[in-house]
Amino acid sequence: MTKRLSPYHLGATLYMPATRTDIASSILDNKIAGLRSIVICLEDAVSDADVPLALHNLQQILHTLAAAKTAGYGAKWPLVFIRPRHSEMGRALTACADLTAIDGLVLPKFTLASLPAWWDMVKDTHLCMMPTLETEEVFDVLQMRELATTLLAHPCHDRIIALRIGGNDLMNVIALRRPRNLTLYDSPMGYTIKMLVAVFGSRDFALTSPVCEHIDDHQVMERELALDMAHGLVGKTAIHPNQIAKIERALMVSPADHADALRILNSSQAVFKSQGAMCEPATHRRWALRVLERAQVYGIAADTLQDGVRLVTFTQQN
Repeated sequence: MTKRLSPYHLGATLYMPATRTDIASSILDNKIAGLRSIVICLEDAVSDADVPLALHNLQQILHTLAAAKTAGYGAKWPLVFIRPRHSEMGRALTACADLTAIDGLVLPKFTLASLPAWWDMVKDTHLCMMPTLETEEVFDVLQMRELATTLLAHPCHDRIIALRIGGNDLMNVIALRRPRNLTLYDSPMGYTIKMLVAVFGSRDFALTSPVCEHIDDHQVMERELALDMAHGLVGKTAIHPNQIAKIERALMVSPADHADALRILNSSQAVFKSQGAMCEPATHRRWALRVLERAQVYGIAADTLQDGVRLVTFTQQN
């Protein structure tokens, strides 16, 4: 996987229905400020009646993007993904469409049973994968453990940028909707996200956070973003451009975390105190590496850094 397709380069992933006619221009002209990744959606965002129109529009988008990429444009584009409606549509797209300007596919309703079909269509292409966990199986920790173990050993492993948590679909499974004045973590999804982080995060898979569909309630979204970061999620689905800046801001690293991360990686002490907290390099090293990798992409929240520490002094260690 190239550095460009690191999960830390996803940021706020904006979903746009494939029926929209301004997608190509939005990408080509970088019309949406701060956008790092976009998903052209042919699934839930498109009604059954509009599928033919969406597929026709997608072909026009792909032709425009491919021509622009051939002409030498595209280096500064956001990452571009397609979410097909199902594996049959995905197979048709990979077999017949020009996907040279596309970075990967978002795989809807992904399960262990659907893995062979998705991998068969992707394995001989350049495309990366973002499976979406959004079916009833996701609530079963044993099934998720089996899925994580299988993916870890499967050839698709190196193609998976991140696993996307499909919050609305999962809430639909249990006939619920997110409360308007509460975060997703205040619902049964709180347990589910924690479980998925434990199962997949312990196997070094990146996970992205579900959308906050209450677009105008900035306080709820900011509380939820703080919890997303506390759970180690690497990005968040967005459904409106006004959510992008808030997600980007949440992904920035605090000066305190940045300073601690550098001290942890550079210290020869087994345990030491920093900013009123215990730091233990043996157990905090992986956290520190991720903090600095995130800081390289999103920056540090404050203009004045602590102790004169500068991000450019960091070289990632393996």
